Amino acid sequence: MNNSRYLGVTLAVTGILLFSSKAVLVKLAYQYGADSVSLLLLRMLFAFPFYMVIALLKRPQTEVSGKDYLWIVGLGIIGYYLASYLDFLGLQYVKASLERLILFVYPTLVLLISFVFLGKRVSRRQIAGVVVTYLGVVVIFGSELTASGSENVLFGGLLIFLSALTYAGYLVGSGWIIPKIGARLFTSYAMMVSCIVVVIHFLLQPHSSVEGVFAFEEEVYWLALLMAVFATVVPSFLISYAIRMLGANTFSLFGSLGPVSTIVLAYFFLGETLTWWQVAGALVVISGIFLAEKGKGLASIDLKKRYI
Repeated sequence: MNNSRYLGVTLAVTGILLFSSKAVLVKLAYQYGADSVSLLLLRMLFAFPFYMVIALLKRPQTEVSGKDYLWIVGLGIIGYYLASYLDFLGLQYVKASLERLILFVYPTLVLLISFVFLGKRVSRRQIAGVVVTYLGVVVIFGSELTASGSENVLFGGLLIFLSALTYAGYLVGSGWIIPKIGARLFTSYAMMVSCIVVVIHFLLQPHSSVEGVFAFEEEVYWLALLMAVFATVVPSFLISYAIRMLGANTFSLFGSLGPVSTIVLAYFFLGETLTWWQVAGALVVISGIFLAEKGKGLASIDLKKRYI
């Protein structure tokens, strides 16, 4: 392996590990009394300057029409505001490790959306991957419901699944516009749109106040800053460069590190544990995603756009 490949692998692994820490940081912030909307607001506000600088320095690769910008607004709302909001809500009810496993099924949702709405062909191997993936999810949640006896777990799991679904829709919808303006610039625009929408959401909440955002314990702001910089901005660039150096197909081999690293981090920082049934279910989910992503074209559809 040459130095370039070593560097690409290092960037890929580091980016994935940082990105997968988000759920753990959210759960830690909840322990200090933060609510989902305020925490999402803080994350977006801390990340906003980085993406604004990119938007100011870079220019679209081709001419962008007013209709294109409307699509960017819509996709930004769906992909970064709604998906993130549902994810943060769901994390109030489920373990960080389970959250990452549910979000990990998004490639199968990209596949299904592309099949239903775009008429793209699905191979038998991809169908098998989808079936295996959701069997693993059933095993995981069946075990968690038995262990906790709480219906809130099912509700939280549904919220996170809807987060994965909205994000998958964003990925499919953004496929035609990214080549026009470039991946980093599109992500910057979409992130800035989502930040504005989160601010509006916060202001429309009953009893919300600007003073309330600055009334949390100091730890909440440090966790939000870490989430914005080291679990959002930094890994987005690391993984973007890793994909460029290794290729999407090679990078996809490292994808399973995300759920695994979240499980490890949740064990050390949150004291979370998984039952043997859930570990088995996690292995089944990862195997199913691997099957689905090895199908022709799926890796190139979403890996290049998720981590930029």
